[in-house]
Amino acid sequence: MFKTIFPLTLIISLRFLGLFIVLPVLSVYALHLEGSSEFLVGITIGGYAITQMFLQIPFGILSDKIGRKITIFIGLVIFMIGSLVCGFSENIYGLMIGRFLQGAGAIGAVGTAMISDMVKEEVRAKAMAIMGGSIAASFAISMMLGSLIGGYYGVDKLFFITAALSVFAIIVLYTKVPNPPKIVHHYGADEAELKHIFKDTNLMKMNITNLLQKGMMTLAFMVIPIIMFKEFGFEKKELWMVYLPAMICGVLAMGPSAILGEKKHKAKEMLMIGIVLFGTSYVMMGYAKSAPWFIVGVVLFFIGFNMHEPLMQSMASKYAKIHQKGAALGVFNSFGYAGTFIGGVFGGLFLQHFGIMEIAWVIFIACILWLFLIASLKNPSINKNLYLPFETIDLTRMLHLSHVKGVVEWYKNESEQLLVVKYDSELTDKETILAVLE
Repeated sequence: MFKTIFPLTLIISLRFLGLFIVLPVLSVYALHLEGSSEFLVGITIGGYAITQMFLQIPFGILSDKIGRKITIFIGLVIFMIGSLVCGFSENIYGLMIGRFLQGAGAIGAVGTAMISDMVKEEVRAKAMAIMGGSIAASFAISMMLGSLIGGYYGVDKLFFITAALSVFAIIVLYTKVPNPPKIVHHYGADEAELKHIFKDTNLMKMNITNLLQKGMMTLAFMVIPIIMFKEFGFEKKELWMVYLPAMICGVLAMGPSAILGEKKHKAKEMLMIGIVLFGTSYVMMGYAKSAPWFIVGVVLFFIGFNMHEPLMQSMASKYAKIHQKGAALGVFNSFGYAGTFIGGVFGGLFLQHFGIMEIAWVIFIACILWLFLIASLKNPSINKNLYLPFETIDLTRMLHLSHVKGVVEWYKNESEQLLVVKYDSELTDKETILAVLE
């Protein structure tokens, strides 16, 4: 399984590394560009997210129609162009346009859907956890590399590195990533419409969770460098001293979270612990009177963030049916990028007109409401799958499966000539399903 998904996971990780690597120093850098203000800096930091938000769903639907691989290629090319525009920009407006273009390469949901296509249901959660972990690792690495390279060589160099990573990702895409199997589901076109995704309460709770988590992440990268720079006298090249302990503690938190969430089926509980850490961290940062206390708040935030990352994509993919994955994960990622944009704009406005203490209280209240939302979330059900070769069953009786209590969904993997039936083992069994198909 790992060999199958590694190239695609590498591509997704490289793209997120390109997005994250500028965040540790971007707010301080952008604040000194011609025509800049805290509000415009906030839009610039979250700017890539607004185009991501609008294009995630179209990219997801497009990948369902024309194929995942070509859609990922298109997104990587657009992302590369945006990175170059950012690198050559000399004022805040050019940087803002480049960030919008970076976001237009909206392949996050497509990559997730492609991984779902390529692995069996039994190991899909592990594959998603690996991908989530790789994103969290990219996030952690970016905190160090971004502050060091940006501080010593210039933030514009980070954008050129990002463009080079995009080229490398395209090479990996066409030399190492296998073509996904051709999947044919039994549902009508109507059931794949977006309205059915928005009616799923568990998916919507995950969508809102992604919005809030990504919003708080962007807000953190908006305020942390500026506060450390203005209040505690840190230079850009010294910010690694803030991010290093956060990176180490965040990485250490990922493993236990993934194990408890995936293997012990405590994903909801891990999300709730992360939310508590988010609220606590912002209160500590808001009331910190010295740099060490502020850094403790930063560390708590990144522990919470890294606890979430290995689980988020996996949970969303489990709630979505096979025919919805491209669109459902597009919606999921759109909510996340909406949160990224809102977090940047909110942070810019509040820093310009209020301060970190007011931000802390707004986030604390939001976290309390968020906890109530997640408390009503159901942990993903534990299902089993049957893989039935076409020649061993009567495919004309396939629609009779809809009358079997406990059958969640079924679809045909035409590349491998298999009928795949997902079912709840507490409600039905293999023998009952086979009897229907004989």
